[in-house]
Amino acid sequence: MRIRDRLLRECDLSGAGAVLSYAGFGSEIDTLPFNREILERGLALILPRVDRVAGGLVLHRVRDLATDLVPGVWGIREPDPRRCEEVSPAAIDWMLLPGLAFDRHGGRLGYGGGFYDRLLPQLPPLRRVAAAFQCQIVDHVPRGVHDVSMDLVITESGTAFPPAA
Repeated sequence: MRIRDRLLRECDLSGAGAVLSYAGFGSEIDTLPFNREILERGLALILPRVDRVAGGLVLHRVRDLATDLVPGVWGIREPDPRRCEEVSPAAIDWMLLPGLAFDRHGGRLGYGGGFYDRLLPQLPPLRRVAAAFQCQIVDHVPRGVHDVSMDLVITESGTAFPPAA
């Protein structure tokens, strides 16, 4: 709840129409309260679905968190493509990304599949925000040439960065 409250307080969603989020799983933050709030505000909630054949993420609009999500790859709840319309990455106005670890320079360590690394270049220029537990903030994460930096990471104890200029 504290992370959701910080996200909503510190991130300007006023100009957003379509918000890309995700369904947290395992030890990730619980994104359900944030996703619920997006729907309650009347914004379009967009969640990814793994397309194993194409090796990427397909974005879908979710209107009902109770009925529109089904277990997908690795048991992660994903939009049911029979119920949820596909959305172009170009339609996204604001995004929340998952990750295993983050550093104070904007580095993000994903889960190794490269799904978000392939998605991010398709999105319009926008602020890249992540939510994580404080224990996920480390001194350094390995970075490759295709890794995209986060603009902001919100934790339960505050904002992890951006670093001071």
